[in-house]
Amino acid sequence: MSRSGRGHLRIYLGAAPGVGKTYKMLGEAQRRRERGTDIVIGYVETHGREHTAAMLDGLEVVPRKIIDYRGASFTEMDLDAVLARRPEVAIVDELAHSNVPGSRNAKRWEDIDALLTAGVDVISAVNIQHLESINDVVEKITGVPQQETVPDRVVRAADQIELVDMTPEALRRRMAHGNVYAADKIDAALGNYFRVGNLSALRELALLWLADRVDAGLQQYRSQHDIDSTWEARERVVVALTGGPEGETLIRRAARIAARSSGGDLLAVHITRSDGLTGANPTALAQQRALVESLGGTYHQVVGEDIPDALLSFARAENATQLVLGGSRRSRLTALFTGPGIGSSAIRESGDIDVHIVTHAEMGRGRLPRVHGSLSRRRLIYGFMLAIVLPPLFAFLFSIGDDRLNLTSNVLAFLFAVVVVALVGGLWPALLTAIAGTLVLNWFFTPPKRSFTITEPNNALALGIFVLIAALVSSVVDRAARRTRQAARSAAESETLATLAGSVLRGETALPALLERVREAFGMTSACLMERVDTDELTETWRPLASAGTPTCRRPEDGDAEIPGRDDLVLVLQGRSLAADERRLVGAFAAHAAALVDKARLSEAAAEAKPLAEADKLRTALLRAVGHDLRSPLASAKASVTSLRSSDVDWTDEERDELLETADESLDRLTRLVDNLLDLSRLQAGVLPVFPRPMALDEIMPGALAELGDATEVIVDIPHTLPLVEADPALLERVIANLLANAVRYSPAGRPPLLTGSSLGDIVEIRVVDRGPGIPREERDRVFAPFQRLGDTDNTTGVGLGLALARGLAEAMHGSLQPEDTPGGGLTMVVSLPVATLKAADAPVPGSRERSAAEGQS
Repeated sequence: MSRSGRGHLRIYLGAAPGVGKTYKMLGEAQRRRERGTDIVIGYVETHGREHTAAMLDGLEVVPRKIIDYRGASFTEMDLDAVLARRPEVAIVDELAHSNVPGSRNAKRWEDIDALLTAGVDVISAVNIQHLESINDVVEKITGVPQQETVPDRVVRAADQIELVDMTPEALRRRMAHGNVYAADKIDAALGNYFRVGNLSALRELALLWLADRVDAGLQQYRSQHDIDSTWEARERVVVALTGGPEGETLIRRAARIAARSSGGDLLAVHITRSDGLTGANPTALAQQRALVESLGGTYHQVVGEDIPDALLSFARAENATQLVLGGSRRSRLTALFTGPGIGSSAIRESGDIDVHIVTHAEMGRGRLPRVHGSLSRRRLIYGFMLAIVLPPLFAFLFSIGDDRLNLTSNVLAFLFAVVVVALVGGLWPALLTAIAGTLVLNWFFTPPKRSFTITEPNNALALGIFVLIAALVSSVVDRAARRTRQAARSAAESETLATLAGSVLRGETALPALLERVREAFGMTSACLMERVDTDELTETWRPLASAGTPTCRRPEDGDAEIPGRDDLVLVLQGRSLAADERRLVGAFAAHAAALVDKARLSEAAAEAKPLAEADKLRTALLRAVGHDLRSPLASAKASVTSLRSSDVDWTDEERDELLETADESLDRLTRLVDNLLDLSRLQAGVLPVFPRPMALDEIMPGALAELGDATEVIVDIPHTLPLVEADPALLERVIANLLANAVRYSPAGRPPLLTGSSLGDIVEIRVVDRGPGIPREERDRVFAPFQRLGDTDNTTGVGLGLALARGLAEAMHGSLQPEDTPGGGLTMVVSLPVATLKAADAPVPGSRERSAAEGQS
């Protein structure tokens, strides 16, 4: 069958093992088979459950692949066989599973990705505790660390995610009836991992995580269909901050409103006015931002011409359901002259967004520091209205008292009118008032009246000075307005740049977060940083490095504004055109984005160079060390073998045995040395395979002691009551053997080392105690570096790998190795390992394939 395109992924998500994911998966497989779909079972783990196993009847199962590793056989999904079979749909269980070394991929989700790339649809399952982002949260809740995780992006990229839900009480009943675990494990499971509180918390995590994923899809749908109205699918509370003292009260009030709805979001926004600031205190805003983030909310900063409009635009863009504002700090007198406040305007224009006006201690205690910028259209309209109304009104009033007022009084009154109009409407309304006032004065109050003729030079001079003063006053008022606008704009830009500088000082390096800040601050629908990758004479090829918002641009020409960050990087914005001063401000963000790209690439180059430098350092140290430590056993073995092959000497049987023993010991030393070198190189490369399982310490003691030889004396005191530990038997045996060899080397005659163990909480400690010279505290870190040999008894053998390898192997098993002083003198090496938990106790036979009880089971 030939298929084209990428396959579709469907995931069943569960809160805990046993909720029925595998059963639901197989039920879906049976339904599709009945509809004629070509479907196969790539891998399904039934965990011995009869009802789940019965669902496999009639389904084609691809045989598993057998992999031999460390003397044991394991089974994994045969990816190549499934690809060769090329079904329409493949069932692949346990998405977070780690494959046995020797498999084609390290993780099961990578196998699934290969199937999807080949055009095969895949149905899989995973438990919430295996998601990488909440792995640590699950460990805090249950006390069980999860060894196998899957990146969130893999699950989020699924075409369908279906939650398999079950109440904690119902799941515990299933377990009590024996439908999840064997009878001998039920009591332990119910009393540990599967407590009601644990299951409730895991269930809530699963519901909230899936709600976030659904919400992201909803936002994308609304953006694609240009839906601006609020859909109250989820409570989103936006709180407006001015930087004033009432901010903390508003934040806490908004947080309580959001908390009333499970999964509610809290968003704080500060509007930076482009035509004048609202008196924001940067220190107060920084403290309020920290408070918002501590309460689980997010902080946003937006540039807006009109604060109510900018607030509501932001709220609608975020699909907010509620808007929290503080009661006005303006006094009644100030409100009388400045008109309706932000709250009144927001309520009038809010539509289906609920607006909360929250009272606070600062209400009515003064006026908000408000610096007016350029004259708004409303002020211009008011100015022209006054210019039309005042001259006729003054003419009527003065005509009544014509006998008591002279021309000087009339001119001063009209000059007052010009000043008032200039203060309200600026230059052009004031000039109109001056011209109208001149005509009125000339017609009604300058002899000869009812004529534009002026007979007295004094009156002509008075009218001329009136016009000049009116023009000068209007010009000064308008110039002051322009200067105020420039100052306010500069202050707004400074505040935005201060926010950018703060992100640099805080070390924020997330490029998408920076682009999201640009998008929000300038009211854009999307922001994308693009890089030129290829240029010829006719076309340019660009690729997006990061983006925020939708839709994402593919070329610079797709956007409404292009801001170069450097020659090969451009910041592309969609939503509206930018003014010249805005382009200058966005240019700072573009330059910072380019710097982030350079920093990230330098970090990647440094990260790539670091292993090479470490490898070179290791190689240099190795060459220095092996000069003696490899040559000595090689020389001994070669001399012994050469002597045995010599025909010039007639060796006795006793001499021959002695030479053979010398050669055997030398080759054993070489073997151990080479094994240590190989394991250390794997550790440093991060490719050493580790297979922890529940095990008793008694299992590894015989092998560890055997490596020391029969003539070596060690006192062993391992209590039989110690709990099982979670460890790789082969690696733990190497750790103990290396520590014992080191202890034997430095122990004085007649005082053999002691090997003992104890448990404390969920940790088992293995102690290797010697009575040698010990290690000075200042040298204890250096002793674990490769090719370091400290002490005063024997520095002529070994290349200093024993302790370095022992610590590396212990940490690879999620344990630790620390040195301590032995009371009375000497050194104690303490190996700490985690106690085996329920998740690891599911292994029925030591050495068989273990799976945790917290893995994706149904």
